[in-house]
Amino acid sequence: MKWIKKKKLFDLVKTNQLIHSHASNPVPLHLEGDIFRVFFSSRNALNQSSVSYVDVDIIKQQVIAFEGKIVYQFGPKGSFFADGISVGDIYTINNQAYMLFMGWQSEGLSHWRGDIGRFKLIDNSQLELNPTHPFMGIEPPVDSLSLSYPFILFDEGIYKMWYGSTVDWSSENSEMIHSINYATSIDGEKWDRKGVAIDYQVGIAQAFSKPTVIKKNGLYHMWYSFRSGDGTPYRIGYSNSEDGIQWNNFFNASGINVSKTGWDSHMICYPYVFSHKNDTYMLYNGNSYGKEGFGLAILNDL
Repeated sequence: MKWIKKKKLFDLVKTNQLIHSHASNPVPLHLEGDIFRVFFSSRNALNQSSVSYVDVDIIKQQVIAFEGKIVYQFGPKGSFFADGISVGDIYTINNQAYMLFMGWQSEGLSHWRGDIGRFKLIDNSQLELNPTHPFMGIEPPVDSLSLSYPFILFDEGIYKMWYGSTVDWSSENSEMIHSINYATSIDGEKWDRKGVAIDYQVGIAQAFSKPTVIKKNGLYHMWYSFRSGDGTPYRIGYSNSEDGIQWNNFFNASGINVSKTGWDSHMICYPYVFSHKNDTYMLYNGNSYGKEGFGLAILNDL
């Protein structure tokens, strides 16, 4: 497997107080032809994240339009997304598009906490909170502490979700422990949580986030961010599966890694994989969790 890095597709420029830095967690929405609207999370000076977007031509690999505006801001004090919104995925129910996100909260807690929220997408540009409470929250014993970054694939007549779940805030190497869990739904609304899909391995891969899944050549292919616990920043890992439930893990064989120099030389994270025409693309972030924008890579072989 080999990903060919093409370029830093979007280089964020500070435009206002809410778009102070970062273009994290890029998620594409196809508009027409070769044009995609890429939603991302941008931060203010206090690191509270809101949702913005940029339009790109994926074939020409260039930005078409960036209005520099926020389409949905982090929530008021006491809300489940009071400290930020991290974009997760976009999926469709009966021709209506919805955006899932991770809502951050930290006030009064010993650690931050995430819940999965949902927006209704209107005219491909406006977001309406739907529902107003967490779409998926903590539900012991499967998800006891915190949730993150969902991805949904409609496959074999049902909706399949992979998402991050915090197991413990620390381990013997002081790194957090997360797994990637699995859930299914008949209608895309009510979810049956099945438990762990990608389990942690302390010292090898124990802090997972942002799964993205495609089905190709009879296999499910998943890429995600992970940390090993040895102090190395996020890298992108890979797993595959015949059924989407039991996975074979190749943490250090994702086909993409940090560059020798530049904007993604220290960290590589938050992948999103999708197909257009005859190619498979990855949007991804680099150093400092996407502080300098996001890049584009094309899959050469799988």
